[in-house]
Amino acid sequence: MADLHVPSGTPVPGPSVRPRRLRATPALRRMVAETTFEARQLVLPLFVREGLDEPRPIDSMPGVVQHTRDSAKRAVAEAAELGLGGVMLFGIPERKDASGSGGLDPAGILNVAIADAVAEVGEDLTVMSDLCLDEFTDHGHCGVLDERGRVDNDATLAVYAEMARAQADAGVHMVGPSGMMDGQVAVIRDALDVVGHPDVSILAYSAKYSSAFYGPFREAVDSSLSGDRRTYQQDPANALEGVREALLDVEQGADIVMVKPAMAYLDVVRQVRDAVDVPVAAYNISGEYAMVEAAAAHGWIDREAAILETLTSIRRAGADIILTYWAAEAARLRR
Repeated sequence: MADLHVPSGTPVPGPSVRPRRLRATPALRRMVAETTFEARQLVLPLFVREGLDEPRPIDSMPGVVQHTRDSAKRAVAEAAELGLGGVMLFGIPERKDASGSGGLDPAGILNVAIADAVAEVGEDLTVMSDLCLDEFTDHGHCGVLDERGRVDNDATLAVYAEMARAQADAGVHMVGPSGMMDGQVAVIRDALDVVGHPDVSILAYSAKYSSAFYGPFREAVDSSLSGDRRTYQQDPANALEGVREALLDVEQGADIVMVKPAMAYLDVVRQVRDAVDVPVAAYNISGEYAMVEAAAAHGWIDREAAILETLTSIRRAGADIILTYWAAEAARLRR
């Protein structure tokens, strides 16, 4: 067969399918975007420290502070004005002990911070609280210890029940048990129901991994931890275990299940989302935040673009709700 000769200047047909057509303008890209997030899907973690006269910056988390009660109330009010889904409160007491008694004290910093927040915003914002002992124990573990220095699962459950009642009495809308004790959701649900708080919901930290990315958080809460939490937090190698934990929590009464951390566990977020029939949250944690902030401070990445890309990736993996220290800023960027 003779060679096909194409006269000079004759148009050469290109591909008929051109996905790039839908990327041509910002308006087109917005119109066909498969994944978005809104302010209502973001939850802002807040650290409230007892005894402060003014907010204290957290060195490893630029832009994040330990709040006074007054500055926390202002942050909560701003969160409501921005249309965020909620705030997650963490308390930092002046004194700690082996049993974490400050977490049960109605006058303890976390419980008064809950009351402050609810008084500030009522039902315009979901006020959530961390239900764990690690901020309140002098050994830094998430539960009480037995005579051999190990976390006693069942003894800890009894304390969690009391802590749940204290937080509910303070007015919290949703508790977030984060200690990874077996059976914690069932015990907390029963404790809340028995004392007349059936409407307080549970955000279960279902797949919480023993992660290297928690370091800045431990500065944020002045953690007293020595050793690690590998005997109760999950092994980073295991995804199916995370799904199993989520299914157990749903069975026990969890209203929302969560995967923590988010970025290194996006596959687990997707598997959990596919397995459960309740909303799924993911916690964009302190180390993930700090890495982006550090790289941006060096001029290595575009900070705002990296924030939006990070949060979009977590939504794309299947999270309905994202806990993130960028919540307020991201909501403003989305306006």
